[in-house]
Amino acid sequence: MGVVSALPPGRNSLNEFGFHLVKHLSENSDVSAVYVMADRTDAGPPPAMPKVVTEACWEFNSLGNLFSLARKIRKHRPDGVLFNLQFATFGDKRLAGALGLCAPAVVRLLGVPSIVILHNLADNVDMQDAGFADSKMMAAIMRLAGRILTRVLLRADLVGLTIPRYVEYVRDRYGAENVFLAPHGAFENIDEPSFDIPEGPRRILAFGKWGTYKTVDVLIQAYQQLIERGYQNLELVIAGTDSPNSAGYLAGIADANREVPGLVFTGYVDEADVAPLFSSSTVVAFPYTSTTGSSGVLHQAGSYGRAVVLPRIGDFLEVIEEEGFCGEYFTPEDASSLADSLATVLDDPARCREIGEQNFAAAAGIPMSEVIDWYLIHLKELVKA
Repeated sequence: MGVVSALPPGRNSLNEFGFHLVKHLSENSDVSAVYVMADRTDAGPPPAMPKVVTEACWEFNSLGNLFSLARKIRKHRPDGVLFNLQFATFGDKRLAGALGLCAPAVVRLLGVPSIVILHNLADNVDMQDAGFADSKMMAAIMRLAGRILTRVLLRADLVGLTIPRYVEYVRDRYGAENVFLAPHGAFENIDEPSFDIPEGPRRILAFGKWGTYKTVDVLIQAYQQLIERGYQNLELVIAGTDSPNSAGYLAGIADANREVPGLVFTGYVDEADVAPLFSSSTVVAFPYTSTTGSSGVLHQAGSYGRAVVLPRIGDFLEVIEEEGFCGEYFTPEDASSLADSLATVLDDPARCREIGEQNFAAAAGIPMSEVIDWYLIHLKELVKA
């Protein structure tokens, strides 16, 4: 089985999903070996796993990714290839990003079954807010390019979409018959967590890759408002790194807010430290100004039974509620609204617990191991054909 994905400790998008995808594939009794074509970074080698051979053979923003992936697949000829993708997986430079997204279609032409796991749709991305366009005209051009690339991705044998409405949309908008629902899935089969507020400081956690549409400025302002309102024993923990196209963002934020009490920047979080980080938090905040699809961080927060505060963005609300999640909502880019939502959770342990329980039920509903079985059923049908 072949997999094309970013992997930790690299910092490119979908690396955590890629790690768990590979892990569960390697644990499946129907899979004899997993060959991973991973991103080339300077962060060190990915974690070793049984039955897994990893080769770093593509690089963010490289123009040669399509050709290097085609060479590796032609050489190893796996039974099939799973592509773990969103539209900026291979780069935020237009040509490099577009060429990389042609790889699933090329793999199919090579006679190797290709299945794309697509985490967002270009049609639903605010191109300006996400940092892909600096004007309305360029945003319109980028949307057109995104639709062309969607058609290119649909040249793969199958495309799995993580949200039911995306499946319906692609079938209606593009006339595609090779799309299916592939839920995000819970990363781990974990025991039911404690839904009680953890001991120690009441910790507000924000986790992700920061810059563009995921920014922490308003969250820090909301946190300061809570302190001004008299809240004590608070911490704000900002975990993660810069988005690939926002280098230096977090360093600038940390420097500008170095006097704010209880503000912690963790930097990159190793896989072993993810569970303690979430479990020690009272509430997880999502200070987004727009979204690009299902949220892996929301699934993680749910897995650990955490309450969340979420931006009132139309598509995002519909997506999370469709997946069974809930939270307290705030107006994007409004520090007072965000502070009010955080206060609601901090002041009401019963509401905090209620949100955590519902989010755990949503996140644990479909384990990734079962999603993997679904991919493999589709792959077997392609191999037979």
